[in-house]
Amino acid sequence: MPTKTFKRGLHVPERKEATEEKSAEAVPAPAQVVIPVNQHFGAPNQSIVAVGDTVRRGQKIADASGLMTVPVHASISGVVKKIEPRTQSNNIEGTCIVIEAAPEGAASEGAQAGDDFMPPLDVYACSKEEALTRIRDAGIVGMGGAGFPVHVKLNPPPNKPIDFVIANAAECEPYLTTDEWLMSEKAELFIQGMAAVMHIAGVSRGIIGLEDNKARLKPVLEKAVNAVAPKGEIIVELLQTKYPQGGEKFLITALTGRQVPSGGLPMDVGCIVQNVGTLAAVAEAFQLGKPLIERSLTVTGGACKTPKNIIAPIGTLIGELPQTFMDIDYERLKKIIFGGPMMGVAVPTTLIPVQKNTSGVVLMDASELRAFDETYCIRCGRCIRNCPCRLTPVLINEALEAGDFDEALRTGLIDCIECGCCSYVCPARIKLVQRFRVGKQRFRTIQAAQAKPAK
Repeated sequence: MPTKTFKRGLHVPERKEATEEKSAEAVPAPAQVVIPVNQHFGAPNQSIVAVGDTVRRGQKIADASGLMTVPVHASISGVVKKIEPRTQSNNIEGTCIVIEAAPEGAASEGAQAGDDFMPPLDVYACSKEEALTRIRDAGIVGMGGAGFPVHVKLNPPPNKPIDFVIANAAECEPYLTTDEWLMSEKAELFIQGMAAVMHIAGVSRGIIGLEDNKARLKPVLEKAVNAVAPKGEIIVELLQTKYPQGGEKFLITALTGRQVPSGGLPMDVGCIVQNVGTLAAVAEAFQLGKPLIERSLTVTGGACKTPKNIIAPIGTLIGELPQTFMDIDYERLKKIIFGGPMMGVAVPTTLIPVQKNTSGVVLMDASELRAFDETYCIRCGRCIRNCPCRLTPVLINEALEAGDFDEALRTGLIDCIECGCCSYVCPARIKLVQRFRVGKQRFRTIQAAQAKPAK
């Protein structure tokens, strides 16, 4: 069966066998959740509840004004016990709302009596403005990683006409299988969300980009498309299993032949890209009035005795789940990664809250880790040959080491998506991605300082 792909990238070990083709299990009712106030790309939220307040599952608990914001909702019913800084999955402390569960309202999946959901809304009968408002009010962001507000993506400027809605079904990160589960068991829900997004964006063509290691799902998705009978055309295209095939720029190139320009966005080439989990959340927001208060994720790795896909309320602490449900071998545990091992973030503890964009938690043992000392660059060019963004990582690194931000920018610092391909193939074991992340942070700090008016 022919497959599509992009140039460069890597074939990395998949390591999905522990959880692939496994159904997702709802976590036992948590005694408490720790919900970060800010879980999106954009302007920061503020808490709109106080310590001691009783809240209901689905109730808005944090929000802000402005276009680039989405609210946060209570994922369980209970009492606000604390509002305080906690370490989050980016290793930065941020304000979190700690809710202690009410005995009758802590279940983790499905509608419950007393939920504070919105009334259902027919996406095909309401106006575009009402539909976008519903998506924002549901707190929906991109669940694949970046946390970009979905209502903003679906409302591009008039001079950026959209031709395609692309569903990112690649799930190219090693270990992770939560999207595979969703497509296998909730295919119609996902397709309903995709059809809704196409309608809102005024698009008649949709493409599902599916890696060929999940080719068995192609007929499942095609059957779901026929059952939903969307107003436009939705096709399933097989992609070569390669990392980072799920990057939105690479998906667009592989599926449409279009290339997003440097510094550009998918709408610049007439595309909107959404993760399959995001599309399912959109469907639930309209059909059930349900805000984004839970998500599916993969918990796996050599130090996890019970690897599985789970459905957890936002704010769940993996380390507090009962051993009978999530058995972690702490004696073997050497590294905890939120997300996948290529683009995820290593965190110091299992007591980090699950967020809207948490696609997985990988609990690694010693057999999955290799520690290397950095040596000197030998100018082999492997980082250049494998960079999917067609950058020159070796030159970016040299510029950063010299403190020359102009040269680092010229050679592509800001265009780097931090996929990790360069670090993975570097024989000198230079931690290129980490250096690029720090370089971007330093550059933004300098920019902010220069933007401040002189006193």
